[in-house]
Amino acid sequence: MNENLFHLMSQNFPADRSQTVIELGDGKSYSYADLEEISGRFARLLLDKGVVKGDRVAVQVEKSPENLFLYLATQRVGAVYLPLNTAYTLSEVSYFLGDAEPKVAVCRPQNEAEFSELAKKLGVAEVLTLGADGKGSLTAGAEGLDADVGCVESAPDDLAAILYTSGTTGRSKGAMLSHRNLGANTLTLRDYWGFTKDDVLLHALPIFHTHGLFVASHCVLLSGARMYFLPKFDADQAIALLPNCTAMMGVPTFYTRLLAHPGFTAEVCKNMRLFVSGSAPLLEETFKEFQERTGHTILERYGMTETCMNTSNPLDGERRGGTVGFPLPGVEVRVTDENGKVLGVNEIGVLEVKGPNVFSGYWRMPEKTAEEFRPDGFFITGDVSKIDERGYVHIVGRAKDLVICGGYNVYPKEIELVVDLLPGVGESAVIGVPHPDFGEAVVAVATKDGSNEISEEEVIAACKSQLANYKVPKRVYFVKELPRNTMGKVQKNQLRDEYKESFAA
Repeated sequence: MNENLFHLMSQNFPADRSQTVIELGDGKSYSYADLEEISGRFARLLLDKGVVKGDRVAVQVEKSPENLFLYLATQRVGAVYLPLNTAYTLSEVSYFLGDAEPKVAVCRPQNEAEFSELAKKLGVAEVLTLGADGKGSLTAGAEGLDADVGCVESAPDDLAAILYTSGTTGRSKGAMLSHRNLGANTLTLRDYWGFTKDDVLLHALPIFHTHGLFVASHCVLLSGARMYFLPKFDADQAIALLPNCTAMMGVPTFYTRLLAHPGFTAEVCKNMRLFVSGSAPLLEETFKEFQERTGHTILERYGMTETCMNTSNPLDGERRGGTVGFPLPGVEVRVTDENGKVLGVNEIGVLEVKGPNVFSGYWRMPEKTAEEFRPDGFFITGDVSKIDERGYVHIVGRAKDLVICGGYNVYPKEIELVVDLLPGVGESAVIGVPHPDFGEAVVAVATKDGSNEISEEEVIAACKSQLANYKVPKRVYFVKELPRNTMGKVQKNQLRDEYKESFAA
């Protein structure tokens, strides 16, 4: 039996392939037949470029239907899809290409020269381009090719994708996700959230991470539904399209921006059946205000790059603000102390998960993989949590000082490594503080070593030159010394408390 993810999807496409799957903001649309045709031609081009089962295909391009079709083409040939955040700088991309060793890399046309030079140094055989308008050497090269490529047979544990997630040491880790991981999780979500062929999803998420690619897109494709496929979230456009939709998935920032818009009313949402929020904690105030304004209760869920979705508030039943609901069918969760002892009701510890959704490990990092799993197969998430008396899971903190800015994970150590090397900086500590729009904002607190005068503006400029924009500190504070405990560890909780009002109105 073919366990290939694309094979699973195609079994759930509508019998009438002329039905629309993607509609753009300008009215242009693509049918399921178009999806099969274009992804087939892209798959043929990949095969012609020498891509074979198990090869990696790295992609750093803007969101477009063709980008999604390229992802599907990669699955069809049995290759491993490696999406890269479009905000990554060339120096960041260099690490991913060197570590994953892709056979083919796809970049934006405007980046082709520098990307090709980098790819050549790192031994990447082929560089193709794809623009936000769907044009580039990828689409040009695939024009007229035979689309009848079928779908390579894949075993459940064959790799379908590698998604990089930063580590607290600053070194990114490639989470290896199999066809089983992605297929099982999305089938569960489709059924748990009640997706059918009659749904229309407002899709304004990027597709280089789990939420937009594996959750939103998969729910549509595995139910034969359709979606408005928008390049980014715009409140005006969302309000114009929501009356034609039945579901929306977003990060908390989407919901705060809707609530800040005077045109967002209950009438706008009259045809909606489901609003889902994830990728960052949803403030209870937002949860309640949304409920009062629209009559709809946002469904909050919890997932990770390494596991896709783990828990969800119920479709039918009480959705409790401040919680991420219950374990999904087939997923086990528990809360443990630092020694792995399972804790009781309302006791706070680290959440661990187990299920068909949990990844097999980190790419070429067996030691790190072994550290993150218990002997009985539970994955240690690093998220500080509790499970209440009714079984609802609460995420109460993050064990590794992770900052989530606008739905994107930011690991402080990566920014600290950049700031600490700047002339004039002694040492730094990077924290997340509340922000009205992004949920959390990155803030750097640093000491000066007296060797060179350095300003807040200079630190920010240096970070911008080396890091993706969402990782760049929005404020930099200079202090005489960083607060430490008796073991010499920087007390980031004190810093978060001291600077928590940085972005208060």
